[in-house]
Amino acid sequence: MQTSHALSTVQQTLPGWVAARSGMFGLSLRRAGGGRGRLRAHFSTPPSWYHLLNLKKVDKSMGETPNKISYLKPLKSLEPDSLLKILKTSIVHADGTLVAINKSCGIPVSGKPEELTLQSVLPQLSQNLNLPQTLEVVKAPEKEGSGLVLLSSCPKTTLYLQDFYSQRKKKKQPVATYCAVTTRTPVATEGEVHTGLKLVEIDGLNVAVPVDSPSRKSLQNKEARKTLSYYKVLDSKEGCALLQLQPVTTFRNQMLVHLTLIQSPVLGDHVYSSRVGAVFGEPFLLPAVDTPPRTQILEEHVMQKLRLRPQVMSRLQLHLHLHQLLLPDGCCSSRTLLVAPLPPFFLQTLRSLGLNLPPASSKQ
Repeated sequence: MQTSHALSTVQQTLPGWVAARSGMFGLSLRRAGGGRGRLRAHFSTPPSWYHLLNLKKVDKSMGETPNKISYLKPLKSLEPDSLLKILKTSIVHADGTLVAINKSCGIPVSGKPEELTLQSVLPQLSQNLNLPQTLEVVKAPEKEGSGLVLLSSCPKTTLYLQDFYSQRKKKKQPVATYCAVTTRTPVATEGEVHTGLKLVEIDGLNVAVPVDSPSRKSLQNKEARKTLSYYKVLDSKEGCALLQLQPVTTFRNQMLVHLTLIQSPVLGDHVYSSRVGAVFGEPFLLPAVDTPPRTQILEEHVMQKLRLRPQVMSRLQLHLHLHQLLLPDGCCSSRTLLVAPLPPFFLQTLRSLGLNLPPASSKQ
């Protein structure tokens, strides 16, 4: 009886406790039809966002060859020649000195000199594309994420792009748009997450943890940084959601941490999802510094829809995709917005979970 009473008390107090914790980390949320937060993110979705997906063709191929689409990371490591071939077939834009690649999950952009990374094969890729100088990375998602990698073979163009992105950041204007599938639906349909972040070592891994009020000294020493992301729910069903994310700042695993703070971990997040617990179905935040990374745990109905077994959960790919990237006017002769179609496994997940991209008629 005492145990039941204690659990009941926890369940009753969770909503208020969670709200208090959210306030500590500077979350500004906006419910459908409700009040506004401190800032309002402006989301735009150009026609190419949906036209390039060609959903009918993708759905048809899925029905015919479902076994060729896997949610899981490959077991075999890539060889340099294989990686180079993948990058060449993943080019979504090439115009003069600018090249954009739709990177697959699990490919690291940079690393140690002896490691196989995207940067390590850029000299060969530049030669294959007959470029006068070696390509440099301007923008890219992190290793576990997928999506656009913007490359430049001209130092002046690289500096021009970096200055453009820096000016946008100062004005709190995002340049990148991500898509994410989350294992919970945020309380508010759109809003912002802003908090300080710093890196700490937990179980031998450097992970990002939120800092309530970073000191001026820690900010000056770059021990901590202020971070900001906008988000918007595009669709939700039975607890899962499709989100559009626009980070204003850049910090390691920023969006993964931000989404745990609104208790909506990314599907396939095996580092930060453990920070969101639940009692009687009510989510709550666990202390970040006391919660080690672990393989993500999904609810049974999600496992069934994705046809996943617990034994392979650690190989579930991260459903976070860098989908759009702005370019400054005059930088590219053909466009000011780069788009990387969602990976087949991502689209298969949307289909399995019953999540839909907004219809073309609702674009702004």
